[in-house]
Amino acid sequence: MSVNSCTSALFLSLLVSGVGPGDEVITPSLTWCATANASIYLGAKPVFCDVDPESLCATPEAIARRLTPKTRAVVVVHYGGLAIDVAALRAVLPRGVALIEDAAHAWGARYPDGKPVGSSGNLTCFSFYANKNLSTGEGGAIALFDPAIAERLRSLRQNALAADAWKRYTHKESLLVPGIRELGYKMNYTDLQASIGRVQLTRQPEFAARRKALAACYHEGLSDLGPLVRPQVGLLEDRHARHLYVIVLDTQRIGRARNEILLALRDRNVGASVHYQPLHTMPFYGAIDPVRLDATEYAGERMLTLPIAGSMSLADAAYVIEHLRELIGA
Repeated sequence: MSVNSCTSALFLSLLVSGVGPGDEVITPSLTWCATANASIYLGAKPVFCDVDPESLCATPEAIARRLTPKTRAVVVVHYGGLAIDVAALRAVLPRGVALIEDAAHAWGARYPDGKPVGSSGNLTCFSFYANKNLSTGEGGAIALFDPAIAERLRSLRQNALAADAWKRYTHKESLLVPGIRELGYKMNYTDLQASIGRVQLTRQPEFAARRKALAACYHEGLSDLGPLVRPQVGLLEDRHARHLYVIVLDTQRIGRARNEILLALRDRNVGASVHYQPLHTMPFYGAIDPVRLDATEYAGERMLTLPIAGSMSLADAAYVIEHLRELIGA
């Protein structure tokens, strides 16, 4: 079911899961702010959990440590495009706690059992923003199985109307729809975006192959750097959509701070970035949940995202490797 953004997808997924004021929603701190904001919009409290140092994703153990009687939902993030074992996560959750997947990075990734992300039966939220693997400029979607929940979501995204404008004005029977029964929202996807998406879908094999080739190039070019540069695990596996290519730098051995290397790369026309500053280290979210998360904080100070996109060439990747190696003295 399509919506206007992944933020809206997360919000509506939490809403139909019954999240509201006084509830807690567990989510990793290593994510984009929208993952936490969606629960705040509903009056709930985001509760931040740590990540695994190698996968940079939340683990069942990390989530279990933050469960309380107030936990109403868990939003897990397939960080960078690496698909989490959601069945293992489900096993640690008490009955009645919703499991929602933030798959903004994970279009095209597969769970450890080989099934595509979105096929788990959990409410799974995708992004079609401009920089995503499948882009329509802006937009999102929720994958789910339950037809009753899907019908409610379709209504909520269109001001809680029982039928969209197309149905209301092209079928005379649909003019006689029931009145609005709950608060709805303007979160619908447009036909123009959908038309772009249909074309982009046909190019996904091409784009996915390019991202995998770029990741392999990075792996080969950085493989001898050992502990100085540690890529996120799984980047060459089907579990990974390779939306991001993230490395963690051993800044102490390199003798340079991550930000110094980042700015130097940008001076050399390399579009490196950081995904992300951990939310719990920001003033707004830290005031909501003042917690210490050792693995997240370690990675947050040392992680670096190398450019990877369907439009890049292998020569571009080689250029990135050359200048990164020079900057870290390798």
